[in-house]
Amino acid sequence: MTRLLNDEQTSDVALLERIAEGDQSALSALYDKHATVLYSIIVRILKEQAEAEDVLQEVFIKIWEHAEMYDHQLGTVGAWLTRIARNRAVDRLRSKNYLASRIESDIEGYHEYFAVDTSHNPEHRAILSSQQEEILIALTSLSKEQKELIEYAYFRGFTQSKLAEHFHLPLGTVKARMRTAMSILRQKLRHHLA
Repeated sequence: MTRLLNDEQTSDVALLERIAEGDQSALSALYDKHATVLYSIIVRILKEQAEAEDVLQEVFIKIWEHAEMYDHQLGTVGAWLTRIARNRAVDRLRSKNYLASRIESDIEGYHEYFAVDTSHNPEHRAILSSQQEEILIALTSLSKEQKELIEYAYFRGFTQSKLAEHFHLPLGTVKARMRTAMSILRQKLRHHLA
């Protein structure tokens, strides 16, 4: 099935194509467009601004070096960039051994996380606010246990084995809860994934 691209996605794909050809101005444009959201994800995971800034730079170096690897059939450019940013942040988190040394604290509310202003364009802000609200609503459909597992896996970089150990659950239970939670979120947000 061929994915239909909207104007913004088409613009992002065009920027990646130019980056793959070595166009530095395209990298700057992509950075200007997505850096705020990516930084907010990274700082949310690492909880340190200096580390987050370093990781953000690593993300854009990776994009510069591997722009040709993007496949629009697998998702939007924004989703691809988010995956890269999250993976880099989690790698940094694990490499610094933050998981073992950090004092456990509750993850702050989702409203704070999704409250980042990414554009001065009122139309873009309205669309983003609508999408954020839909995500918040989808997250409220999860059980407390499912939500905790998703939070720890996404924001703290816990593997399923680490989740099982931390929450004193059998690994099979963790896998089942995560699978069910992701299925619920996919169902609730399916129109964003199409």
